[in-house]
Amino acid sequence: MADIAGLLKSEITRLSNKVARQHFAPLRATVTAQRREITALKRQITALEQQISRLQRRESQAAPAAAPAEQGPRHRFVAKGFRSLRERLGLTADEMGALVGVSGQSVYNWEHQKAKPRARQLAAIAELRGLGKKEARARLEALSAANPQAPAES
Repeated sequence: MADIAGLLKSEITRLSNKVARQHFAPLRATVTAQRREITALKRQITALEQQISRLQRRESQAAPAAAPAEQGPRHRFVAKGFRSLRERLGLTADEMGALVGVSGQSVYNWEHQKAKPRARQLAAIAELRGLGKKEARARLEALSAANPQAPAES
């Protein structure tokens, strides 16, 4: 009898597994299809995020280029170049500051890269690039004549 009970038990197990597989097979196919779809969606999201970042970089690069064109010419400032301009003109920091419209301490800070000039001051510096020593001295004299309280030249 033990053989019939074991045989009956194994047959019941086989049939129940067969029925379970029949019920779960479509679910497995659905889960597999959904996993593929999720993977495809993740790839699509990654591609879209990369596209967004590229567009943002292009926009950020294009925006600064468009803004100065509306406001006027954009001037670069290099501390070393500013210092060589001052030395070429033979001016002290105070005299250079008077020509630009700032203090001598500001000129010192610009030359030592402790600060940067504002847009209005960059325009004034750009004007000075084309001057010679005599023209710079003439402008200083004109400024000191217009403003007698300014310190005398040394």
